[in-house]
Amino acid sequence: MKSVKYLLSDVRIPEHWYNIAADLPGLEPLLHPGTGQPATVDDLTGIMPKEVAEQELSTEREIEIPDEVRQIYAQWRPSPLFRARRLEEKLGTPARIYYKYEGGSPAGSHKPSTAVPQAFYNKAAGIRRLATETGAGQWGSSLALAGALFDLEVKVFMVRVSYHQKPQRRALMHAYGATCLPSPSTETEIGRKILDGDPDCPGSLGIATSEALELAMNDPGTNYAGGSVLNNVVLHQTVIGQEAMAQLDMAEDYPDIVIGCAGGGSNLGGLAFPFLGRQLRGGQAVRVIAAEPEACPTLTRGRVAYDFGDTGGFTPLMKMHTLGHAFVPPPIHAGGLRYHGISPLVSRALEEGLMEARAVPQTACFEAGLAFARSEGIVPAPESTHAVRVAVDEALRCREEGRSQVILFGLSGHGHFDLGAYERHLAGELTDDGFDADAVDRSLAQLPVPGGQEG
Repeated sequence: MKSVKYLLSDVRIPEHWYNIAADLPGLEPLLHPGTGQPATVDDLTGIMPKEVAEQELSTEREIEIPDEVRQIYAQWRPSPLFRARRLEEKLGTPARIYYKYEGGSPAGSHKPSTAVPQAFYNKAAGIRRLATETGAGQWGSSLALAGALFDLEVKVFMVRVSYHQKPQRRALMHAYGATCLPSPSTETEIGRKILDGDPDCPGSLGIATSEALELAMNDPGTNYAGGSVLNNVVLHQTVIGQEAMAQLDMAEDYPDIVIGCAGGGSNLGGLAFPFLGRQLRGGQAVRVIAAEPEACPTLTRGRVAYDFGDTGGFTPLMKMHTLGHAFVPPPIHAGGLRYHGISPLVSRALEEGLMEARAVPQTACFEAGLAFARSEGIVPAPESTHAVRVAVDEALRCREEGRSQVILFGLSGHGHFDLGAYERHLAGELTDDGFDADAVDRSLAQLPVPGGQEG
C-alpha cells in the first residue's frame, strides 16, 4: 500500500499559534484613522476583547492556545494531509502533490480555527452577541457554530449576491442559531445609505464589514469578530501550517512550493507562514504562491497603501495591497475572495519577495476543481479551486521540465453548498468577469489620508 493520508493524534494539536510578525521585517503599524498614530490595545477594545486586541498588535513569536480551545479543536483537528497520487497520475507529472484538507470541520472549512478562539475570548469577557460579515458563508457558518458552542448570539451580514447564490450556507447559519441578513441591509445606517444610492447593489465584504462594525460600535454588549485579514485571525490559522509540517515529516518530504487561495489572506497565511517563519530563521526556502481571482486581483493589481478594511471607514488603517475600500467586486462564485484588501502580513511578505501572486479566471478554476474531484473525490469550494488551479499548473510545468518538485496546497473547504455553481459551469453558463480598471481607479482615488480626510 502506498500512503495517501497522514494523520496526527489529538495530542499533536499545536499548543501555540505562530506569529510571523516576530520574524517578518518592515511591518507597518495599524493606524488610528483620526489621529494617524499607531493604534493601541485600548483603541481596539471597543469592538473586541482585550486578549484578541493584544494578539492583533503582538510581536511575540508564539502565543499559547487555551486548553478549552484545543479541546474543541480536537473534534476535527489535526486535519488530514493527503498525497494526491491519483491526480499526479492523471496529470502525468513527476511532481509530488500534497493537500491539507480543512473541509472536515463541522462547518466545512478552515474558518472554525479562528471562530472558536474568538468566541472563547468574547464569552470570557462577558459579551452576549457577536456581529460579523461573510462572503460565501464559510465564515458566517463557522462563527454561528462557535456561537452555539459558547452560548453567544451571532448576527451575520452576508454579501447580498452570495446570500442569494448560496441559500444552503445561510440555512446552516440558521441551523446553528445565528441570524443572517443580506448586505447591504436596512438595519444599519451605512446599509440604508448604500441602498438609497443603489437599490440593486450586489454587496461586498467591505460593505458587510461596515454593517457589522456599526452594530458593534453602537451596542456595548456586541463585539465584532473578523473572519480574515486581521493579524489575530491569521495567527489562529497557523495551526494549519504547523500540522502540515509535522505530517510532511511523517511523509519524509518537504515542500518546494506552497500554494493557497487568497482573499483576505488567513487561509494562505495559516498554511504558509510557519514554513516562511522557518525560512526566515535560516531554514529551507519555499516558494509561496497566492492564488487570487482575476476579477478581484488585490495582490497582482492593487496598490500598497494605508486603507480601511471596510467600505464605511470604521476600521483602523492597514498598510496593505488594496483595490480601494469603495471597490465592489464582480459577483464571482468564490464569494470568500471578493475583498478589496488583504492581510497586511501577507501583503508585507509579498513586498519582501517571500511570496508571489497569480490571478486566475473563474472558469479555469472550476475546470481544475472538476479535475480534482474526478481524481481525488473531493469537490472543492470555489475559493479552494483557485489553489487547485495553480497547483495543477505547477504540476504540469514540472512535467514539461522533467522536475520532481514537492507541491503543497491548501484545500480550504468543500464545495457541497456550491454544487449549483458547478452545475452552471457544466452547462456552460459561467463566464469570466474581467478586471474593471476604471472602477478600481475611482476607488483608489478615495484612499484615506492618515489623520485626515479621504483623497
